This record gives sequence, C-alpha cells and structure tokens, in this order.
Amino acid sequence: MATVEAIRAETQSVRTIRFALPAFAPHLPGQHYDVRLTAPDGYTAQRSYSIASSPLTTDHVELTVERLMDGEVSPYLTDVLEPGDKVELRGPIGGYFVWRGESPLLLVGGGSGVVPLMAMLRHRRRAAPTVPTRLLYSVRTPEDVFFRTELGPETTVRLSRVDGRIDAALVADVAFDSGPAFVCGSHGFVETAAEHLMTAGYTPDRIKTERFGPSG
Repeated sequence: MATVEAIRAETQSVRTIRFALPAFAPHLPGQHYDVRLTAPDGYTAQRSYSIASSPLTTDHVELTVERLMDGEVSPYLTDVLEPGDKVELRGPIGGYFVWRGESPLLLVGGGSGVVPLMAMLRHRRRAAPTVPTRLLYSVRTPEDVFFRTELGPETTVRLSRVDGRIDAALVADVAFDSGPAFVCGSHGFVETAAEHLMTAGYTPDRIKTERFGPSG
C-alpha cells in the first residue's frame, strides 16, 4: 500500500497526489499506475492514472487526477483522500507511450492528456536539458491549465474556447523535421492532432498516441 504524502490543487477539479511507495519502482516518463479502491462491503473499483513526476524523483511518485462527477474513483481521490491515507497502487505500467531520450521531442496534449507529457518534460529538464523540446497544450480556458507555474518558453498554450481548436498551421509551427511526437488526449483530439502531424510531415512511425475515455 502506498501512503499519501501531500495533495495540491492544479485546478478546481484536478489534484496532484504525492505517494510514498513501500518500495520504489523505477518508471519511465509516460507510464501510469492503476489505483484500486475497496469499499467496506468488498466492492472494488480500479482506474489508471498517468505519472506526472520525473523518474529521477526516487522518494515518491505523483499522480495527477481530474475529478469526473459520475466517476467511481476520481471523486474519492480528489475530494476525500487526505495525507496519511493508504491506497493500493499497481505499477508502473506501459512500454509503448514512453520517452527514452529521443531528440528532438514534440509533445501535444489536450486537457488532462498533458499529465504524462509533463513527466516527459520534467525528466527532459533534469536529465537531458539540451534536447530541443516543444509542448503544444490545448485546454478550454485559462482556469483549466494544469501545472501553470511550470510551463516554460517551450510551451504553446491554445485556449480552445478563445482561440479555437488546434489546427494544421499551429501544428506545423511547432513540428520538427525529425524525432518523435507524443500525443495524448481524448479520442477526437488525438485523431485530429495525428492528422495534422502527418500533414506537417510526420510519418506514422514517428507519432505515438495515447487516448483516454470518460471513465473516472
């Protein structure tokens, strides 16, 4: 069982939860953990949440969770959980959507899809600061921006309710001539972003995608 060390608010509905693990398990940026909750009557619910912290942070792991009002797990994690509580975690999990140091690095995220990309960005800043990197982050409003104090000059934020959705011209502006692109977000966002990347010259083997659904 992991122990909650701290909880901080990213937005009104998003929390980053820091867990102390019983035994540290090295992870790669882009991986996730399964969180399993068990009710007093034995009923269990499990959801997957991306790791937000860098692999170089070895004394804890951070998961960032967005509350979905009809979810079974996320409302408990964001509204009920407190420091000192014990939670069952399984992981790290995943071997496809991970950054292993390829250069240059393009990250394209929509909404909470920015979480695994932030793990990549944090790791790049600490372990490979010379790797050219760009983050294109689409979010509805300024109030919905995750990790706002950490977004640096490599980041372009697109406010979809103000500026419209990402388009081919915007993707072309941030595209590199080589290296991978990691795309994470809703099904529709990922499909659109991948199409724009191919228009900008990316071949399918350079595009790695991860989609998330509405379950919470």
